[in-house]
Amino acid sequence: MTTALFLLGGLVLLFLAGEILVRGSVLLALRLGVSPLMIGLTVVGFGTSMPELVTSLQAAFAGAPGIAIGNIVGSNIANVLLIIGIAALVSPIPCPTRSVVRDGGIMVAAALALAALTMGGVLTRTDGAILVLGLAVYLILVWHQERRKVPGSDEGAGNDAPKAGAIAVAREIGLVLAGFAGLVVGGRLLVDGAVDLAQTAGVSDTVIGLTVVAIGTSLPELATSFVAAMRKQSDIAYGNIVGSNVFNVLGIAGVTALTHPIAVPAEVVRFDIPVMIGVMLLMTVFAATGARLSRSEGAVLLGGYAAYLLVIV
Repeated sequence: MTTALFLLGGLVLLFLAGEILVRGSVLLALRLGVSPLMIGLTVVGFGTSMPELVTSLQAAFAGAPGIAIGNIVGSNIANVLLIIGIAALVSPIPCPTRSVVRDGGIMVAAALALAALTMGGVLTRTDGAILVLGLAVYLILVWHQERRKVPGSDEGAGNDAPKAGAIAVAREIGLVLAGFAGLVVGGRLLVDGAVDLAQTAGVSDTVIGLTVVAIGTSLPELATSFVAAMRKQSDIAYGNIVGSNVFNVLGIAGVTALTHPIAVPAEVVRFDIPVMIGVMLLMTVFAATGARLSRSEGAVLLGGYAAYLLVIV
């Protein structure tokens, strides 16, 4: 009974929090005079990656490098194949050409940089500094290009951006923070319930870690992108995943390595990182063809995730 309540309560809280986060993010973008894409790439994308950051830091200090780097790589694979796949099935996701070229290109470049830096089997503090510096450059670039692009038609309430004011901005920031808090709590409830259910069914800890826990740290992205797709907020849905992937590689891997050098397991270098690069390239190609991610492409991505799980399990 407790397990069922955890699962149900976690799901309900995740999607309520996702609704609050998407609504608050869109209004915040309009009030601050930046595009929803900018908010999706930064505030939403980075915020929903907080579970990965906490997990990787804890794993690094606990002497579990496979979890530290595997969490980053596995979450990125799940973001592309599982989450974008589901979001595209719910509603095809328009992908702005400028974002596909700029952000998709940087996402793939960041993954290639991680592959190059991990070839020696360890991610050093110097490597971490390089990745964090890359994130800073990316943020400056996005802010410079997106700060004056405010497509008012993306906001369902009308085409006029709400007037900015300290109280109004604070209220929208409060909505965003409340959404993040709900995502963290909802994700924790759902993961706890799923782990308990899997253990009761006799599933091994290894399978639980590769499936339930890996997907669990990506639940905030899933809830946010699902809600954004339903509300036709394509910039939030697409930007959330791309921004999260960039932050996972440059921010989380960078900060974790700066804090504690990470020994990278050979199998991650040989298999999982190349898979991550491949699925990012596939997503970018899909987004570039027809300037959107269609339902059929979403189905292909989901099928790819099922195949990946079969291989690693």
